[in-house]
Amino acid sequence: MSLLHPDRLFPAEPVTRSIAKRLYGSIERLPILSPHGHTDAKWFAENLPFPNPAELFILPDHYVHRMLYSQGIPLEKLGLDRRNPHDLKAVWRLFASHYYLFRGTPTRLWLDYAFQELFGLTESLSEANADAYYETISAKLALPEFRPRALYDRFHIEVLSTTNSPLETLADHRKIRDSQWKARILPTFRPDAVVDPDYEGFQNNLARLGEISGEDVGTWKGYLRALEKTRERFKALGCTATDHGHPTAATADLAPGEAERLYEKVCAASSTPDERALFRAQMLTEMARMSVEDGLTMQIHPGSFRNHNRAVFEKFGRDMGADIPTATDYVHALQPMLNRFGNEPGLIVILFTLDESAYSRELAPLAGHYPALRLGPPWWFFDSPEGMMRFRESTTETAGFYNTVGFNDDTRAFLSIPGRHDMARRMDCAYLARLVAEHRLDEEDAQQVAVDLTYNLAKRAYKL
Repeated sequence: MSLLHPDRLFPAEPVTRSIAKRLYGSIERLPILSPHGHTDAKWFAENLPFPNPAELFILPDHYVHRMLYSQGIPLEKLGLDRRNPHDLKAVWRLFASHYYLFRGTPTRLWLDYAFQELFGLTESLSEANADAYYETISAKLALPEFRPRALYDRFHIEVLSTTNSPLETLADHRKIRDSQWKARILPTFRPDAVVDPDYEGFQNNLARLGEISGEDVGTWKGYLRALEKTRERFKALGCTATDHGHPTAATADLAPGEAERLYEKVCAASSTPDERALFRAQMLTEMARMSVEDGLTMQIHPGSFRNHNRAVFEKFGRDMGADIPTATDYVHALQPMLNRFGNEPGLIVILFTLDESAYSRELAPLAGHYPALRLGPPWWFFDSPEGMMRFRESTTETAGFYNTVGFNDDTRAFLSIPGRHDMARRMDCAYLARLVAEHRLDEEDAQQVAVDLTYNLAKRAYKL
């Protein structure tokens, strides 16, 4: 018995499937580049055993939270209320008894991949075998070969980037760098906490930024210097990219005096909602300017209505599965920034979306023209087999393959990384196989494209 069919995700038609299998065979064992994710550098700095299956598979994974919560399971019962510790074996049993909810989802494929490939479990998880699963996984997690650094090596990861606030000390990254371990665990600069006036604690965050950087953030010029110095601090530890999770893709290009007056209002907490939105827009353009100067690749992740469920946010905080996609404009929103920097040969701006309707209408034409723009892979709600196929079908005819950046897993669930990359590789091969079968691409070219989508494009775009 097996949880995973060797031909999963390949086309059902035999000739096309055989092409896809050949293409996949040429890339299956290429190293993993994970240039954007949310794993914790502390795991690798301390290299302690992962504590138990529930804290490994359930607590950090909002894909799991939201599905179970949607079926009426309180988040408290999933152990997410840290003020009231829960029996984590009971959490695992609850998860196992509802594992059927994940049928047909990418989460099910990622989890089954980890269960089978890492722990040798080949019977589908259920209420009946929940304890056996828990004990098997727990026993293996205690072994040296299941420590974080050993798994990083076992997964054949070449680079793993974390996501970090400018207010972090990056002590764990320094500890990794100073150790004898030769892995590349790199920070990514995510400045939302100090560029979004609606971010909780914004004024306190600004004060902390000033303390860390040694700059006077009470002035516009001092604030910009503080951000520039922080980017340099990140770069010194290997950072190659920034990441911006704004509500929209809006950019602005204000005159220096206007920007300074706007910052004064934002800094004093006396700004209107429209002024705060304008400030966020200006800061995307400022970040693009800084990227032109320091070479960091810029990632823009707009279009999520964050913390939509206020009751959940107030009790449990961010990243509990209550972020919802919204329609997003790119053509008008990005024009101010692109007017200044879209033709810069050294700038790379990677655009992500949660609005698939923008793929063929806006994103592919923009990336197919501006030298600075690239398209990020299907992200978040669309890092699924269908989402990946829709992305290729919607963007390739206009932007081609080489204005995209391969795949990134964007995950907090470390053990899902190999399964996520395997899914992306299989889906790219399925798409390429169809082009070969339809005589739109010869197989030799398709093999090169498969290698590029798996490895070369990410390495180039993220300057790895």
